[in-house]
Order: sequence, then C-alpha cells, then structure tokens
Amino acid sequence: MMIYRFSDNISPQDHDAFVKDHPLCHLLQSSSWGNVKQSWQHKIIGVYQDGQLVASSLVLIRPLPLHLSMMYIPRGPILDYENEDLMKFYFTSLKKWAKKYHCLFIKMDPGIHYSDYHIGEDKVISKDCEKILESLKKLGLKHLGFTTSFHETIQPRFQMAVYQDEFDFENMTKKGKKNYKIALKKHFETKIVNQEGLEDFSRVMNCTAERKGISLRNEEYYRLLLDQYQENAFITLTYLDIEKSYQEIHERYLQCLQDLKECPEHAKKKRFKLEETLESLTREDRSLKQDLDTYGKKVCVCGTLSVLFGQTSEILYAGMDDEFKRYMGPYLTWYKTIEESFNRGCTMANMGGIEGDLKGGLTQFKSVFYPKINEFIGEFELPVSRLFYRLSSWLYKKRMG
Repeated sequence: MMIYRFSDNISPQDHDAFVKDHPLCHLLQSSSWGNVKQSWQHKIIGVYQDGQLVASSLVLIRPLPLHLSMMYIPRGPILDYENEDLMKFYFTSLKKWAKKYHCLFIKMDPGIHYSDYHIGEDKVISKDCEKILESLKKLGLKHLGFTTSFHETIQPRFQMAVYQDEFDFENMTKKGKKNYKIALKKHFETKIVNQEGLEDFSRVMNCTAERKGISLRNEEYYRLLLDQYQENAFITLTYLDIEKSYQEIHERYLQCLQDLKECPEHAKKKRFKLEETLESLTREDRSLKQDLDTYGKKVCVCGTLSVLFGQTSEILYAGMDDEFKRYMGPYLTWYKTIEESFNRGCTMANMGGIEGDLKGGLTQFKSVFYPKINEFIGEFELPVSRLFYRLSSWLYKKRMG
C-alpha cells in the first residue's frame, strides 16, 4: 500500500526542480509565477511518497466577498494522472486543505494535451486523455467543457507551439518564407536584450494596444517578469535603420527619374513600367523622409518578451508599430525569438493562445512557422463547499468582472 503525505510547505526550489523535470512542465506552475500575480495570494502544496515529491502545485488564492475565497491552479496540478491512488489522495487532501481558507471552489486547467496536430491534419484525440477525464470526474471535479472561444476560460484551451525538431525555414509556409525574405532585405537589426530594452518594448506594446483598442500590461509589469526570471527571460527587439532605408530609396527614386527622362517616347511599355515604379518610389521616399523627421535615424518597430522554464519557452507578449508593417518586421522578430529559445536549450516555443475555430489574423500569422496546435483537456472546478457552490460561482464572476 502506498503511503502518501500531504504538505503545504514545499520550498520553491524543490517545487521548481520537480516541475522542470515533469512532462507537464509549464511556466505558470513555476514558483516565481506566484510573485508575478501580485493581486493573488499563493501557496505551494504537494504530496510526498517515501520522502520523494510526487505531486506539486502552485495555488493562487483570491479573496471573495463575505471573507470567502476561490483558488486557481494554472496549468496544474503537476502529478501523474494515470496514478489513480495518487490522484485520489491529492484531490482529497487539496479539498480538505482549501477549507482552511474558507474556499468555495478551486479552478484548474491541467496542462494535459487533448490533441496535437498541424493545420491541415486530422485531429486525433488522446485515448489516455479520455481516461484521465473520466477519472477526474469520478473524483468530483466538474469539467467545464471543450470550449473553443479564447475568452471562455482563464487560460486559452488552444495554443500554437513550435517544436525544435520541426523548426526550419523550409517548413514555413509559402507566405511565411516570402515575408521573412522581404524582412531580411530591409535595413533591420534584431537584438536580444533584457532590462535595457524595456522602454522600446513598452512603446511597441502601446502601439499594439492603441491599434487594437485594448488595454495591455504596462512597463512595470514587464519589468516584474524580467526581475523574477532574470537570465531565463529575454526581449527580442527589431530596429529599422530609417536613414539607410531613406538613402537607398532616394537613390532609386533619382535613378528612376533619370531612366524615365532617357526613355524613348515610343517605348510605351518600358515608360509605363518606369512611371509605375516612380509612383511607388515617390510614395516610399516621402514616407521615409517623414519617418526620418519624426523618429530619427533608427526606430524600434516590433518586439517580443519570452520567459523560459525547464525546456519550454513562452512568448508572452508581442507588439508592433503599425506604421512600419509594410516591412514585415514581425516575421523576422518571431523567427529570431523562436531561434533564440532553442539556442538556450528549449525544445518547445509556445507562441500563445488562439481561438479554437482556428480563425483570425493572429492564427494566420502564427501558422506560417509550422506550429503544432496543442488542444488542452480544459478547465475544471472542484467544489469545496457544495452548499454554496452556485453562489460561489456567481461571486467569482462578479469579482473577476
């Protein structure tokens, strides 16, 4: 008979070592994530077997009205979901422990993949996942369904991730290759930075927020991430050399004027092509001259912020100055970001959540890098106080809203 021991006093070091070595390793289960989520309290709980840690979880705790609380285990718990004895002990202990905090219910979204596939492939559902789902239901957890909308769950149920053994320029889509090559021909410089890149990164994030009409994180939040994860976090920034770009276009513009001047009147096709080219170069010349006057010699046009944990990389945030989108900078920036993640020892780079219907511009952009779609098992709730469970759900929605 297995002898388990529950603990709510697991050190961050022991927890992180356990999670990093587990197949379900995820950044949101790192101990530092509790420090990032400053509006929540947090604890690390787990289970020992013969002195060995066999289950561990970062638990976020949020107060609710009437001195009650709810809990959330992001992309967890981390344990062997095929070990039914361990699962029973863990969830029984979790529920008992949560009552000390007057917790009404516990939300969780285990990092279990329901299916993994590339766009265009048939989706094959994991048989092990179906068995796990039934086991969790038997233990009293309520599955909130196979949602598809980005906003129906706390964490996206679908994400796009690039894997090291599949990351190659030749695996990119035709569109991806074309736009990446366009970016390579521009006067771009890509830098991998940390704190020193915060100002430029925040600027392009603000550009994205204004373009989409949404509210995003501020510079202090990005600084907090970099402070918490130190050398395991990096910012990728792409700068456009406006001065060189303007000089190149202006020289082409002057040359086109000269070619048009020297072109015989009867060479109608050639003159038509030159006139078209001149029109395009005139627009670009004026635009770059204006950019030069506005931004100076160089400007940051796009950036990403990534955090590594174990062998996984999470591209958490990405921004772009829409003024320069014609140069295809994001294709270069994301490619360099993924490449840097693998150079640092990661085997997977998560590009972030997408809608389950696989539609929308974000999905179309990410798809050019030949990612896999990871579909997760979904969100669960474990009622702690069955008497007030319905009330607790209403209180949670009111608080979060």
